[in-house]
Amino acid sequence: MMRIIPIASGKGGVGKSLVAANLAVALAQAGQRVVLADLDLGASNLHLVLGYQSPAKGIGTLLNNPKPDFSQVISKTDVRGLRFIPGDQEIPGMANLKSYQRNVLVRRLLSLEPDTDILILDLGAGTHQSILDFFLLSGKGIVVSSPAVTATLNAYVFLKNTVFRLMYTVFKKGTGAYNYLEKMRKDGSGSQHLYIPNLLAEVHKIDPESHKKYADAVAHFNPRLIMNMIEDPKDADVAMKIRRSCEEYLDIKVEHLGVMYRDSIQDIALASRLPVVLYKPQSVIAQAIYRIADKIRESEDDEFTLTDEHIDDSFQEASLEAEIDFENKMEYVEELLHTGALTQGDLLETVKSQQLEITKLKKENNFLKYKLSQGFKT
Repeated sequence: MMRIIPIASGKGGVGKSLVAANLAVALAQAGQRVVLADLDLGASNLHLVLGYQSPAKGIGTLLNNPKPDFSQVISKTDVRGLRFIPGDQEIPGMANLKSYQRNVLVRRLLSLEPDTDILILDLGAGTHQSILDFFLLSGKGIVVSSPAVTATLNAYVFLKNTVFRLMYTVFKKGTGAYNYLEKMRKDGSGSQHLYIPNLLAEVHKIDPESHKKYADAVAHFNPRLIMNMIEDPKDADVAMKIRRSCEEYLDIKVEHLGVMYRDSIQDIALASRLPVVLYKPQSVIAQAIYRIADKIRESEDDEFTLTDEHIDDSFQEASLEAEIDFENKMEYVEELLHTGALTQGDLLETVKSQQLEITKLKKENNFLKYKLSQGFKT
């Protein structure tokens, strides 16, 4: 059975495509037959991470052809077992697929099953309906975030919108549950402020049948989290905030797949037109990707329901990995300094750039605090 792994993020710039491309390579190297599809339509750049020129044909070619032939847009790669479906950034409107286009694309993607073990979908950033629908093709989609306040907030908002999309998928038009959800939305009490456990309690009173259908559906919705671009082991703790918010306000469980440190070697790999797992497989970031790929291969299928113990273990393991990777990263820096591959000037420049990034994040944090305080006053 083909496993579908959608990879999403609440905002751009958190390394979602880096994760998607490198995971695809790592899984293919492990003997899996992998197809990587660039569904970041309108801003497709996954081919650059893989090291390819802008493709002549992509998903837009498929959707705009009256007699589509999927084989036209599936490309072989230099990695054995990995095939690639490019997106389209030249065709207007590709970022906002119509429902019939989305359905055609889903059918075509599902038709890959006979000769595909894993289908990885690199989704666009944000919460457009088509992105949420692609994410819900699997019960174990991956959300990539960085420790920045805006990134974690947007990761939570993405999951919140996904939960509401799941409700609208399950609650059929005309049912008491659907009508109640619509009333909440029109009254301005919808996805922005609604406390989902309270909403579900009300739905249970109004429409027990729809409530049961949703309970069955959400039981198999266990999204997974990757914290990317961390600088310090403490950054890994930010994931707990997402977990608590999801459990308390969304009534869903989130598994932690692992952490990845910010590493300038990724920029060098990108300039060299190679995924980092191929450019520097022994680097800290590449080893983190291999570790996450192993967890994906060893995990159960989408029908498996996570236990609280399993989730606790995943977060504890991620914290331990953050500590170990930090030690390995420091040892690697010392090694580069001793060999002369990294000068003290390079190190100082890195520190300066990180200080600028910290200053920027502090400003973002203060701005968000101000907006929240204004919201509480109104």
